Amino acid sequence: MAMNMPVPGTPSMGPNGHHHPGQPPIPGQPNNAPPIPGQPGISGGPRDESYFTESRKGEVNELRTLLRTFSTEKNRDRKRDIMKKVIAYMTLGIDVSRLFTEMMLAIETRDLVIKKMVYLFLCNYAETHPDLAQMCTNTLVKDCGNEDPMVRGLALRSLCSLRLPQMIEYTSEPLRKSLQDGHAYVRKTGVMGILKMYHLNAEEFDKAAFNDILYDMLRDPDSSVVTNCILVLNEIMAEQGGMALNRAVMLHLLNRIHEFSEFGILSVLDLVPRYIPANDEEGFQIMNLLDPVLRTANAGAVVATIRAFLSIADAVGKRDGDDRDADSPSVDDLKRQVILRIKAPLVTLIASSSNELAYVLLKYADQLIDLCPGIFDDEYRQFYVRYSDPTHIQHSKVRILAKLANPQSAPDIVSELSELVATVDDTMGRIAVRSMASIALRDSGGEGAVESIAMRLMEMLDLQGIPHVSSEAAVSLASLVRRHPSLANSISAPLPRALRYITESSGKAALIFLVGECGESVAEAPYVLEKIIDSYDNITDDAVKTALLAATVNLFFKRPPEVQHMLGRLLKKATDDVSSQDLHDRALFYYRLLRSSPDPHLAKSIITSKSMAVTADHFAEEDDTELRTALMDEFNTLCTIYRCRAENFIDEENIVKFVKMPPEHPLPREEAAAPVVDPGVNHITDQFGGAAAISTDVPAPVAATPAPSGEVDLLGFGDDFGASPPPPPAPAADTLQTLSLKSSVSLSGDEYQTKWGSVPDTDATVFSALPLNAPPTSTDTIERSLGAFYLFTMASGELPTEFKLFLYCQEEAGGFYLIQAVVQKAPASLSLTIKTHGCHSDPTKINQVVELIKTALGN
Repeated sequence: MAMNMPVPGTPSMGPNGHHHPGQPPIPGQPNNAPPIPGQPGISGGPRDESYFTESRKGEVNELRTLLRTFSTEKNRDRKRDIMKKVIAYMTLGIDVSRLFTEMMLAIETRDLVIKKMVYLFLCNYAETHPDLAQMCTNTLVKDCGNEDPMVRGLALRSLCSLRLPQMIEYTSEPLRKSLQDGHAYVRKTGVMGILKMYHLNAEEFDKAAFNDILYDMLRDPDSSVVTNCILVLNEIMAEQGGMALNRAVMLHLLNRIHEFSEFGILSVLDLVPRYIPANDEEGFQIMNLLDPVLRTANAGAVVATIRAFLSIADAVGKRDGDDRDADSPSVDDLKRQVILRIKAPLVTLIASSSNELAYVLLKYADQLIDLCPGIFDDEYRQFYVRYSDPTHIQHSKVRILAKLANPQSAPDIVSELSELVATVDDTMGRIAVRSMASIALRDSGGEGAVESIAMRLMEMLDLQGIPHVSSEAAVSLASLVRRHPSLANSISAPLPRALRYITESSGKAALIFLVGECGESVAEAPYVLEKIIDSYDNITDDAVKTALLAATVNLFFKRPPEVQHMLGRLLKKATDDVSSQDLHDRALFYYRLLRSSPDPHLAKSIITSKSMAVTADHFAEEDDTELRTALMDEFNTLCTIYRCRAENFIDEENIVKFVKMPPEHPLPREEAAAPVVDPGVNHITDQFGGAAAISTDVPAPVAATPAPSGEVDLLGFGDDFGASPPPPPAPAADTLQTLSLKSSVSLSGDEYQTKWGSVPDTDATVFSALPLNAPPTSTDTIERSLGAFYLFTMASGELPTEFKLFLYCQEEAGGFYLIQAVVQKAPASLSLTIKTHGCHSDPTKINQVVELIKTALGN
């Protein structure tokens, strides 16, 4: 039970909050008025902020009394405190609907905070008390015409949030007026109100023709209004696959993309995969326009742009049977160029993002590596496991590492994986063994790699203290023998010994399979299997029994005299075994085939034939090409994270249709496409608060020259598409993307000292006290962050008040940038001394180096 304790230094109060006789009344409070529940009785004293406390009996009635004196209360803070207490009770589930009339009277105030709380109260009780909600309709409609745009917007939002069918007639007119309001906040609130009206009564929505109004509002000068229009149209037209797209709408949005906020840019990017370019030229122009988004620090925008690029490549690329020019790029060629372009931004984001975001980006990188193998191979070191990585990221990196192996990098990757086998994480050890085996299965390691990996796996068979590694090594060796039968003789020696101490069912089944395959070179193979057959009744795993049956039959055709009798005993036990239908049927098939076949060689050819075809990198039973193709169609969705189609985890009625439009595209090849004007790199970059700092070996496309468009204006957009839009402000010279750094540089300490000393101090460029958002925690953190941007550390150290580092980087053209960096801890600031060696001291590029360093330090 909450108790009102007297505040030290204030007059004490008697029961029910009344003053003792002879004590002066509290200034600003009417005589005999009860105090605010849970609050001190004096204005300006210490205030109890614990509104969410258990209520006392009768306290709602006290609130009613306070609300009745609300209009006479002069203290704004006390008014707010009363409202906060009402909202707190409502949040706790206490029915305060009895105060509806008093709250309605309190709405007549100029205090926006109080208005918001009253609106919240009204909306909360509207659905359960519709009769009370109708009482506030006139007040809300009146506030929709208030002179303050914030009040107009709040009133309109509250009016639409009442969600009562009988309120439609009162809502339509304020909504229509709000869409023509002079303030953007009111207009975008009105757009969202249209969506609420649609869900409340779709028929009235259609009669009001709001759909056409929303399309007209795509021309609104405020980008936030346009963003809301896109979202509302997509939801309203979800059954048709989203808002209707044509060339006029798409070009209008793309020409204005630099005006949108971060959220708005993502909304526009989500439309691009649904749009079919009019022809090849328009597709390349759209890609050229979206290219600057790849230089931002927003992972969502980068991934959405990747999906847009892949969609355009799929739409405009040459396919088999097309009557295009011979030099027209194919779909596969365009996709490889896209992956090559986005490689650097994606790898940088993975290295510099939070753990959760890095995990998602690794999933996308894995999918892109499967789509275009080989492109990420030179970045394999970026996927090495770090000690600070959480478990799920380590597992993802190890799986990806195996796919990046080539003859040059395979030795390093296999060595790295070998170090991870004996970690304390059992799952990591298993994944590392499988990854090593997958390199051999793909034959991606070059000459001698298969034999080398097989020898490593054989050594792991004898790791008796790490049973999960021995078991996983046995499974991997079984796969290798299936893929490379010539390995059977070289790996046969440790099999009988390993079979004695491997206890996991999967490992035991794999070893039994190997004994059958290597039976000719393992002298004691029949006797090893005979011991297992004699203990058949003690075997509980069906996979072990099935492997034992297959291995014994296989060994029978290699060494018939030694195996004949034990095979008979095994077939009798297996045919009598009812624990597994598959095992029973297989044993019965072998028995009947061996007994009735007139030619033993025919039975041998049937039983020992390789039933599962082996492709370049996987077995037939592991073929997931269809799934990977489906996942690429749903790129940038949860399907990639879950690695399954949307229908597997979303109800059918909730799956959003994906419809490409317009259906009349592509246009005839001789029809010219309307140009898309590049809005400038830094307009988009600035929206995300990051420097345009991603350098790549692939040059960015050059914007096409604007030309008149012959496209019909389907939605009444006027001349916005017949001529180019006004040119954007010229970006500052120091932010243009002209710097391209090498990803790997070798420089010794002596060389660094020599180069630094050869440049006079008078030629150095100095930047002092550049502000930072927060100081780094350690030199290791600084070095890792800088390394992700190809800025390497020669030496570093930490002092009580600062970090000091000597850095260097090298341009693709060969010039070096030598940097002395001092990071002050408090206040957080950065000072730089930069010298150039072997290249001209270009202020533009030096400023870009500074931006790179600031971005790496999280500024």
